[in-house]
Amino acid sequence: MPNKKTSPDLKVLPMLPHESIYIGVDIGKQKHIAGFVSKTLLERHKHFENCPAFSFEASREGFRSFVERIRDYCPLEHIFVLMELTGHYHRSLQQYLLELDIPVYVMHVQRRQASMIKTDKRDALSLANQLYTQLELGAQVTDKLQAVRRTVPPSATASQLKGLMRHRYELVNEATQRKNKLTAICDELFPELTQVLKDPNLATALALRERFPTPHALATASFTALSEVRVGRRASDADLLHLQHLATQSIGTKDVARQRSLVLEQSLLIKELRLIQEHLERLEGEVCQIVTQSREGQILTSIPPIGPLDAATLIAVIGSIANFEKACDLKSYLGWAPKREQTGTSYDRTRLSQGGSREAKRAMYLIVWRAIRTDTEWSKLYKRLVPRLCSYDERTQSYRGKGRAIGHVAGRLITLAYALLRYDYEVVNHLAPGTDPPAPMLYDLEVHHQHRSGHYHPLKRRPRENRIVQVES
Repeated sequence: MPNKKTSPDLKVLPMLPHESIYIGVDIGKQKHIAGFVSKTLLERHKHFENCPAFSFEASREGFRSFVERIRDYCPLEHIFVLMELTGHYHRSLQQYLLELDIPVYVMHVQRRQASMIKTDKRDALSLANQLYTQLELGAQVTDKLQAVRRTVPPSATASQLKGLMRHRYELVNEATQRKNKLTAICDELFPELTQVLKDPNLATALALRERFPTPHALATASFTALSEVRVGRRASDADLLHLQHLATQSIGTKDVARQRSLVLEQSLLIKELRLIQEHLERLEGEVCQIVTQSREGQILTSIPPIGPLDAATLIAVIGSIANFEKACDLKSYLGWAPKREQTGTSYDRTRLSQGGSREAKRAMYLIVWRAIRTDTEWSKLYKRLVPRLCSYDERTQSYRGKGRAIGHVAGRLITLAYALLRYDYEVVNHLAPGTDPPAPMLYDLEVHHQHRSGHYHPLKRRPRENRIVQVES
């Protein structure tokens, strides 16, 4: 009988001295698959799909067996690992490998063709082949989503803020959902409330709705009881009397059964909203304290339109500024990179790319709007750009397409933040062990004015000086 075909094994083929091994890891919830590609392996197996693969558990013992398997035939200094950014399942393995000083590369999740065979082993070997072609052979990719980049561990501040800011993002969305439901209940139960209290979800409005949930309860309440519910200076005595008069003539639902269900739902939503707001207040206080004590936070908040919460969002998303070689890479990661489509002379269009972090993209949009509405250098830049980049509508007597100017201002802000953060990163990392770092370089308005007048050079790496060698005759 013919021998059963065995899967290729790394141990059967000795590696060349100083040969690098490229490993792609297909991440799973309970088990990972690692595929191995190198020059010798490709010469032996002819195609990357036939190269060896190894499965291991997503546990401490599994990680240890994976590393021991590599050590059997190759030093760890010659290993390069690539994995996709799949949720949070890759983080434990990534941290374990970084602790061993193994270079770890990451890339976006790739879309596979529908006609191809899809297996975990093939996905792992495909990642290993991607890493091999880009690092070993120096191949360039047209799609930046297929480019691999080396992972740099996040700073201590970013590690603290990442989970906190993600939780804050979720709490804000949940609070908005509760407010929308409470507004809908107010429109059905007592729509006249917004004639006196414009926002039915502020403190006084919620206190009145909780104490007097129906128009009948509000209309029959005493003025003393209404005054006790008032929070701060919101709702004067005349407003409370007017509100009580409106309650007697309310067009809200008169169905008793429907009123009962709405009152119960409203009571529960108010309690949930207050609990969320309490958690948000505590969370934001902790975040602001972390930002003010960190170097990255001091640098970002020195730029006028950036506040502590905005800085916390950017720090958590960036992780480490060393992950970005150029400012344009940071723009793309934050979702503010321009995308141009051009063919011949008939079509030429530039718009904002759809990628990037959603949280950072929204934070930068709010930062830009805050910057152009206040007296800052960015508002002056915006006013100069609008007539140049936007078309003028004679009918409305206003400019159209102001998004181009907003995107330009956002790009300038990101470039400035990148320059300051990168400079501070290089200063801190070039210090001798045990040396106290100097104070971080902050944004200076006077330096900005000098930059505009041409008397200041931006923070960029200096080009290498030309060395002239004189030969004696």
